[in-house]
Amino acid sequence: MDVYAAYRRDLGGLGEELAAAFLERAGIRVVDRNWRCPAGEIDIVARDGPVLVVAEVKTRTRLFHGHPVEAIGWRKRRRLYRLGGAWARARRVPGRPLRVDGLGVLLRDGRVYVSHERGLS
Repeated sequence: MDVYAAYRRDLGGLGEELAAAFLERAGIRVVDRNWRCPAGEIDIVARDGPVLVVAEVKTRTRLFHGHPVEAIGWRKRRRLYRLGGAWARARRVPGRPLRVDGLGVLLRDGRVYVSHERGLS
């Protein structure tokens, strides 16, 4: 693996840790992380009361390409809804409302900025 790929993996892992902590502080209980199946991966699965939340985390160190959540396009959002259903079936979780959220983590000048956009459609 090249150095840049390792850096991106480590940066993404840090962003997911920060996003999970942010959700927990907001009262949203994280129940699974980095769940994979043949159709794709979910960064964070959580419960917000009765709602099952599937969250995609994007981490950036600059805004050169826009806000991190802007990188979650409509195809990814649609795939996350399907993956949320697959996760619920695999875990035998009864049908419940499903929401797809986006979390943007920006690491700039030694500071951490986390934004949470609920209900991406």
